[in-house]
Amino acid sequence: MQLWLRRALWDQVPRDHRDTPPALRRRQWVTGLVVVLGGIVLGLSLRTEPGSAAFYAGSLGLSAIWAAGAFASGPLHLGRILHPERDPVRPVVEPILLGLALAGVFVAGGLVVREIPALAGQVGNVVDFADQGALPLLVLVTAITGATEELFFRGAAYAATPRHPVLVTTALYTVATYATGNVMLTFAAVLLGLLVGLERRASGGILGPILTHVTWSLTMLLVLPLIFSP
Repeated sequence: MQLWLRRALWDQVPRDHRDTPPALRRRQWVTGLVVVLGGIVLGLSLRTEPGSAAFYAGSLGLSAIWAAGAFASGPLHLGRILHPERDPVRPVVEPILLGLALAGVFVAGGLVVREIPALAGQVGNVVDFADQGALPLLVLVTAITGATEELFFRGAAYAATPRHPVLVTTALYTVATYATGNVMLTFAAVLLGLLVGLERRASGGILGPILTHVTWSLTMLLVLPLIFSP
C-alpha cells in the first residue's frame, strides 16, 4: 500500500514540460484573468434556483470558461506514473481509487456534520441541487465540471506556477470555490485540491487529477442526498 501511494502521489516521473519565459508569462496572465472570471461565474451559478435552466446554463458556462482558459494558456499533458515492472504508465486505476477513498472520508464526515445544524445547513444547500435537479443531467454536468476544473487548475494554473504549485493551485481553487459562500464546499476544495495537486506533481499531467475529481464528485452527488435529505 505504501509503495502504491508513493507512485500515485509522491514519486515524480522524469519529464521536461518547462515553458519558455515568454510562454510562462502568457500562461500566467491567462490564468489570472480566468480564475477571477471563473470565481464570479461560480458564485452566481450556485445562487440560482436548484434544477433551473439558469443553474445548468451557469454550470456549463463555467466549465466552458475553465476549459477555454486551460487550452488558451498553452500545452497540457496527460501525465504518467511509475510502474514497478515496466515503463511509466497512464494513471487510471489509482486515481479512481483515490477518488473513492476521499469520498469515503467525506461520507464518514457527513455522518458527523449532519448532527451540527449550522454545518448541516451548508451541506443541505448543496444537496438541494441533487434533490431538485434531473439526475442524468446532474451526473453529466458534475462530470464535465470536475474535468474542466482540473484542466484549468491542475493544468494551466499548475504550469503557470514556478514555485510551490501544489499549494498555490490549491489556494486558487479554494478562493474560487469560496465565491459560492459555502463553508463546506470551501473546506472540500482544500482537501481535494491538495490530493489532486500531489497527483499532478507525481505524474506531470492532468489525467490523474481529472479521474480523481470526477470520481469524488459523482460519489458525493449520489451519496450525500442519502445522508442529508429529510
